[in-house]
Amino acid sequence: MTLLHDRDLARAFDHASRTYDRLTALDPGHRAGLLRSARRLRLPRDGAGLHVLDLGCGTGASTAALLRAAPLARVTGVDASSGMLDRALAKRWPARVRFLHLSAEEVGGAGEGPFDAVFAAYLFRNVTDPDRVLASVRALLRPGGRLVVHDYSLSGSPVHRALWTAVCRTVIVPAGTVGGDRALYRHLWRSVLDFDTAPAFTDRLRRAGFTGVRAAPVPGWQTGIVHTFMAGAGRAGTEPPG
Repeated sequence: MTLLHDRDLARAFDHASRTYDRLTALDPGHRAGLLRSARRLRLPRDGAGLHVLDLGCGTGASTAALLRAAPLARVTGVDASSGMLDRALAKRWPARVRFLHLSAEEVGGAGEGPFDAVFAAYLFRNVTDPDRVLASVRALLRPGGRLVVHDYSLSGSPVHRALWTAVCRTVIVPAGTVGGDRALYRHLWRSVLDFDTAPAFTDRLRRAGFTGVRAAPVPGWQTGIVHTFMAGAGRAGTEPPG
Protein backbone atom coordinates (compact mmCIF):
# COMPACT_ATOMS: atom_id res chain seq x y z
CA MET A 1 0.00 0.00 0.00
CA THR A 2 0.99 3.65 -0.45
CA LEU A 3 1.74 5.45 2.79
CA LEU A 4 -0.08 8.67 3.64
CA HIS A 5 1.98 11.86 3.65
CA ASP A 6 1.70 15.53 4.60
CA ARG A 7 -1.80 16.95 4.03
CA ASP A 8 -3.35 13.55 3.28
CA LEU A 9 -2.01 12.23 6.57
CA ALA A 10 -3.16 15.34 8.48
CA ARG A 11 -6.66 14.95 7.03
CA ALA A 12 -6.71 11.28 8.03
CA PHE A 13 -5.80 12.26 11.59
CA ASP A 14 -8.48 14.98 11.49
CA HIS A 15 -11.09 12.33 10.82
CA ALA A 16 -9.68 9.82 13.29
CA SER A 17 -9.50 12.40 16.09
CA ARG A 18 -13.12 11.59 17.02
CA THR A 19 -12.21 8.08 18.19
CA TYR A 20 -8.44 8.33 18.73
CA ASP A 21 -8.47 8.63 22.52
CA ARG A 22 -10.91 5.73 22.87
CA LEU A 23 -8.81 3.47 20.67
CA THR A 24 -5.52 4.26 22.38
CA ALA A 25 -7.20 3.68 25.75
CA LEU A 26 -7.62 0.03 24.71
CA ASP A 27 -3.85 -0.36 24.97
CA PRO A 28 -3.04 -0.58 28.70
CA GLY A 29 0.58 0.41 28.06
CA HIS A 30 -0.06 3.47 25.88
CA ARG A 31 -0.21 6.20 28.52
CA ALA A 32 2.20 4.44 30.85
CA GLY A 33 4.75 4.29 28.04
CA LEU A 34 4.36 7.99 27.29
CA LEU A 35 4.86 8.87 30.95
CA ARG A 36 7.93 6.64 31.22
CA SER A 37 9.47 8.33 28.19
CA ALA A 38 8.56 11.84 29.40
CA ARG A 39 10.27 11.12 32.70
CA ARG A 40 13.40 10.15 30.79
CA LEU A 41 13.85 13.82 29.91
CA ARG A 42 14.97 14.11 33.55
CA LEU A 43 13.95 17.75 33.81
CA PRO A 44 15.21 19.26 37.06
CA ARG A 45 13.09 21.10 39.67
CA ASP A 46 9.87 19.62 38.26
CA GLY A 47 10.53 21.68 35.11
CA ALA A 48 10.35 25.06 36.86
CA GLY A 49 11.60 27.79 34.52
CA LEU A 50 11.92 25.39 31.58
CA HIS A 51 10.15 25.50 28.21
CA VAL A 52 9.35 22.15 26.58
CA LEU A 53 8.18 21.52 23.02
CA ASP A 54 5.68 18.69 22.57
CA LEU A 55 6.28 17.97 18.89
CA GLY A 56 3.32 16.15 17.36
CA CYS A 57 1.15 16.51 20.46
CA GLY A 58 -1.97 14.98 18.93
CA THR A 59 -4.94 15.03 21.30
CA GLY A 60 -2.71 15.93 24.24
CA ALA A 61 -1.84 12.52 25.74
CA SER A 62 1.86 13.30 25.41
CA THR A 63 1.26 16.78 26.87
CA ALA A 64 -0.41 15.24 29.90
CA ALA A 65 2.56 12.89 30.31
CA LEU A 66 4.94 15.85 30.21
CA LEU A 67 2.97 17.67 32.89
CA ARG A 68 3.05 14.63 35.15
CA ALA A 69 6.80 14.28 34.62
CA ALA A 70 7.53 18.01 34.97
CA PRO A 71 4.47 19.71 36.50
CA LEU A 72 6.05 23.18 36.61
CA ALA A 73 7.31 23.29 33.02
CA ARG A 74 5.92 25.57 30.34
CA VAL A 75 4.74 23.39 27.46
CA THR A 76 4.05 24.27 23.83
CA GLY A 77 2.28 21.54 21.89
CA VAL A 78 2.22 21.58 18.09
CA ASP A 79 0.50 19.32 15.59
CA ALA A 80 -0.30 19.34 11.89
CA SER A 81 -3.83 17.99 12.42
CA SER A 82 -6.43 20.60 13.32
CA GLY A 83 -8.82 17.83 14.37
CA MET A 84 -6.36 16.38 16.86
CA LEU A 85 -5.61 19.86 18.20
CA ASP A 86 -9.32 20.58 18.66
CA ARG A 87 -9.51 17.50 20.90
CA ALA A 88 -6.50 18.68 22.86
CA LEU A 89 -7.90 22.20 23.25
CA ALA A 90 -11.19 20.83 24.57
CA LYS A 91 -9.39 19.46 27.63
CA ARG A 92 -8.48 21.42 30.74
CA TRP A 93 -4.90 22.65 30.98
CA PRO A 94 -2.94 25.02 33.22
CA ALA A 95 -2.22 28.45 31.81
CA ARG A 96 1.40 27.57 31.03
CA VAL A 97 0.26 25.10 28.33
CA ARG A 98 -0.55 26.30 24.83
CA PHE A 99 -1.16 24.61 21.47
CA LEU A 100 -0.24 25.69 17.95
CA HIS A 101 -1.39 24.38 14.58
CA LEU A 102 1.98 23.75 12.94
CA SER A 103 3.57 20.79 11.21
CA ALA A 104 6.90 19.50 12.47
CA GLU A 105 8.52 21.01 9.41
CA GLU A 106 7.06 24.45 10.12
CA VAL A 107 8.09 24.88 13.75
CA GLY A 108 11.64 25.99 12.98
CA GLY A 109 10.44 28.92 10.88
CA ALA A 110 7.60 29.97 13.17
CA GLY A 111 9.69 32.04 15.56
CA GLU A 112 9.23 29.57 18.40
CA GLY A 113 11.90 28.59 20.92
CA PRO A 114 14.50 28.14 22.01
CA PHE A 115 13.44 25.16 24.06
CA ASP A 116 15.08 23.41 26.98
CA ALA A 117 13.69 20.05 25.89
CA VAL A 118 11.74 18.46 23.04
CA PHE A 119 9.45 15.47 23.39
CA ALA A 120 8.30 13.77 20.18
CA ALA A 121 5.88 10.86 20.49
CA TYR A 122 4.78 8.83 17.46
CA LEU A 123 6.02 11.53 15.11
CA PHE A 124 9.09 10.65 13.09
CA ARG A 125 7.53 7.75 11.18
CA ASN A 126 5.04 10.26 9.82
CA VAL A 127 7.29 13.02 8.50
CA THR A 128 8.47 13.04 4.90
CA ASP A 129 12.03 14.09 5.74
CA PRO A 130 13.06 13.02 9.26
CA ASP A 131 16.58 14.40 8.82
CA ARG A 132 15.22 17.86 8.09
CA VAL A 133 13.00 17.72 11.17
CA LEU A 134 15.86 16.53 13.36
CA ALA A 135 18.01 19.41 12.11
CA SER A 136 15.20 21.81 13.01
CA VAL A 137 14.84 20.27 16.47
CA ARG A 138 18.58 20.52 17.02
CA ALA A 139 18.47 24.23 16.12
CA LEU A 140 15.49 24.86 18.42
CA LEU A 141 17.18 23.36 21.48
CA ARG A 142 19.30 25.42 23.83
CA PRO A 143 22.88 24.19 24.32
CA GLY A 144 22.64 21.25 26.66
CA GLY A 145 18.96 20.75 25.80
CA ARG A 146 17.38 17.32 25.76
CA LEU A 147 15.44 15.33 23.19
CA VAL A 148 13.33 12.27 23.87
CA VAL A 149 11.61 10.42 21.02
CA HIS A 150 8.96 7.80 21.81
CA ASP A 151 7.96 5.81 18.75
CA TYR A 152 7.25 2.55 17.04
CA SER A 153 10.69 1.45 15.88
CA LEU A 154 11.27 -2.27 15.52
CA SER A 155 14.29 -3.93 17.05
CA GLY A 156 15.26 -5.52 13.74
CA SER A 157 14.29 -9.02 14.89
CA PRO A 158 11.99 -10.95 12.51
CA VAL A 159 10.01 -12.05 15.57
CA HIS A 160 9.10 -8.47 16.48
CA ARG A 161 8.26 -7.65 12.87
CA ALA A 162 5.92 -10.65 12.69
CA LEU A 163 4.33 -9.81 16.06
CA TRP A 164 3.63 -6.25 14.94
CA THR A 165 1.95 -7.46 11.74
CA ALA A 166 -0.13 -10.00 13.66
CA VAL A 167 -1.34 -7.36 16.14
CA CYS A 168 -2.20 -4.95 13.33
CA ARG A 169 -4.12 -7.52 11.30
CA THR A 170 -6.10 -8.90 14.23
CA VAL A 171 -6.61 -5.84 16.47
CA ILE A 172 -5.42 -2.42 15.29
CA VAL A 173 -6.67 -2.31 11.69
CA PRO A 174 -10.05 -3.94 12.49
CA ALA A 175 -10.60 -1.51 15.39
CA GLY A 176 -9.72 1.45 13.16
CA THR A 177 -11.99 0.16 10.41
CA VAL A 178 -15.00 0.24 12.74
CA GLY A 179 -14.47 3.98 13.15
CA GLY A 180 -14.10 4.53 9.40
CA ASP A 181 -10.34 5.06 9.56
CA ARG A 182 -9.02 1.92 7.91
CA ALA A 183 -6.57 3.84 5.68
CA LEU A 184 -4.94 5.56 8.66
CA TYR A 185 -4.46 2.37 10.65
CA ARG A 186 -3.15 0.49 7.64
CA HIS A 187 -0.73 3.42 7.27
CA LEU A 188 0.27 2.89 10.93
CA TRP A 189 0.99 -0.79 10.24
CA ARG A 190 3.04 -0.18 7.11
CA SER A 191 4.80 2.95 8.38
CA VAL A 192 6.29 0.97 11.28
CA LEU A 193 7.52 -1.76 8.93
CA ASP A 194 9.10 0.84 6.63
CA PHE A 195 10.59 3.07 9.35
CA ASP A 196 14.09 2.86 10.83
CA THR A 197 14.87 0.02 13.17
CA ALA A 198 15.93 1.17 16.62
CA PRO A 199 19.67 0.89 15.77
CA ALA A 200 19.12 2.79 12.51
CA PHE A 201 17.23 5.64 14.20
CA THR A 202 19.92 5.85 16.87
CA ASP A 203 22.48 6.30 14.07
CA ARG A 204 20.25 8.92 12.45
CA LEU A 205 20.21 10.93 15.68
CA ARG A 206 23.99 10.83 15.88
CA ARG A 207 24.34 11.97 12.27
CA ALA A 208 22.03 14.91 13.10
CA GLY A 209 24.54 16.09 15.69
CA PHE A 210 22.95 14.79 18.88
CA THR A 211 25.20 13.45 21.62
CA GLY A 212 24.93 10.72 24.22
CA VAL A 213 22.34 8.94 22.09
CA ARG A 214 20.82 5.75 23.41
CA ALA A 215 17.65 3.70 23.01
CA ALA A 216 15.57 1.76 25.53
CA PRO A 217 12.72 -0.66 24.76
CA VAL A 218 9.39 -0.20 26.47
CA PRO A 219 8.12 -3.09 28.65
CA GLY A 220 5.11 -5.27 27.95
CA TRP A 221 3.88 -6.63 24.65
CA GLN A 222 5.48 -3.72 22.79
CA THR A 223 9.03 -4.68 23.82
CA GLY A 224 11.05 -4.70 20.62
CA ILE A 225 8.30 -2.71 18.86
CA VAL A 226 8.26 0.65 20.69
CA HIS A 227 11.45 2.34 21.88
CA THR A 228 12.42 5.48 23.76
CA PHE A 229 15.34 7.38 22.24
CA MET A 230 17.27 9.80 24.44
CA ALA A 231 19.76 12.38 23.20
CA GLY A 232 21.38 15.65 24.16
CA ALA A 233 22.12 18.84 22.27
CA GLY A 234 25.33 19.54 24.17
CA ARG A 235 28.95 18.93 23.36
CA ALA A 236 30.20 15.40 22.74
CA GLY A 237 30.56 13.67 26.07
CA THR A 238 27.66 15.55 27.66
CA GLU A 239 25.64 13.21 29.85
CA PRO A 240 22.39 12.31 28.04
CA PRO A 241 18.96 12.20 29.61
CA GLY A 242 17.92 8.76 30.74
